[in-house]
Amino acid sequence: MRRKRIAGLLLLVGVPLVLAAQQAAKPADQFSARAKKLHARALVLDTHADTPQRMVWEKFDLGHRDAEGHVDIPRMREGGLDAVFFSIWVPSSVTGPTAVKRAVGQIDAVHEQARKHPAELLLATTAADVRRAQRQGKIAALLGMEGGHMIDDDLGVLRMYAALGVRYLTLTHFGNNNWADSSTDKPAHNGLTDFGKGVVRELNRLGVMVDISHVADKTFFDVLEVTTAPVMASHSSCRALDSHPRNMSDEQLRALAKNGGVIHINYHYTFLSQEALDATRAMGKDVTVREQEIEKRCGENEACQVREGEKLAREMMAAGKVPKVSWDRIIQHIDHAVKVAGVDHVGLGSDFDGATMPYGMEDASKLPKITEALLQKGYSEKDIQKILGGNTLRVLAEVERVSRDLQRPAAR
Repeated sequence: MRRKRIAGLLLLVGVPLVLAAQQAAKPADQFSARAKKLHARALVLDTHADTPQRMVWEKFDLGHRDAEGHVDIPRMREGGLDAVFFSIWVPSSVTGPTAVKRAVGQIDAVHEQARKHPAELLLATTAADVRRAQRQGKIAALLGMEGGHMIDDDLGVLRMYAALGVRYLTLTHFGNNNWADSSTDKPAHNGLTDFGKGVVRELNRLGVMVDISHVADKTFFDVLEVTTAPVMASHSSCRALDSHPRNMSDEQLRALAKNGGVIHINYHYTFLSQEALDATRAMGKDVTVREQEIEKRCGENEACQVREGEKLAREMMAAGKVPKVSWDRIIQHIDHAVKVAGVDHVGLGSDFDGATMPYGMEDASKLPKITEALLQKGYSEKDIQKILGGNTLRVLAEVERVSRDLQRPAAR
């Protein structure tokens, strides 16, 4: 199971950062004045950063610029990132009380970052909190949970996470859990079980967004039959451009739009490029020995696995065995999602600190390039603001409204 997880770092979740010396990023002072003003005015919201693993395993402090990874306060400031969902996750193979304990530890680590940096961070649990943080010039720190196995098949544990501030739950991770099928595992439940449907209903009641990234196609459509609130894909791209099962098909995009939800484009290179996906898959057998070495060296330390996996990915790229992927593939996926689902249903879900970024989007400081590119493609300023964060805030507010309605006492 551990080797499967490490392979996932290369193929599914990925590993952070390509060689900075090879980047072709345009300096920030070359952005147009219009793009700079628009980016500064917009709410820029990212729905998926795996940074809590670093906080726990490496005692990483967001307050200092770091030579590794993708996210810290200085680089978020440079990139105009106003709000970010920090992802709480443990591998699918870690279950039961151990998974719960590790999840709570990550939640606490994010809370501690907000406590240590009150002038920079505001721990947000509502759409109003996000708006307040923006008015105060702070970065809104939100919590998402990546993997329903962490609720330990207990709605009481789910309610505890909600009370601690978790505002979305990704129903599965790499593997199936006891009540939902994953996109990267062999189907076991034909989608959602009855308990899984109960999880969706309870998420609606609690005001926690249902995240369908990672779930099997049948699970996705089961969710849409049950939910009374819009859902989200926190970090998925478009299957029409890249056949990875973690990406969403056009049929799913149209269904998501009908539901009122949002797909948040993932920047991981094998989710953006079919060529990179194919090459990485072809490398699988050749890296088995290295995977075993990483397993032995890192054990359960997920931050170590990401860091060591990064080194292996760099070697693959340097050897020309995996093609380089440019950041403008992000724009291609945004554009496709807009064409299929509509501009009201697309957002940003980078997978920072948990994926291999494309060349030119090495970290959070590069985000203004997206605004510049969308302007150059002819998107209106209003529509760009929706993609950068407005759509996500709308879904969060609507999920809150549904929750209030569901919790309102029935009229006598």
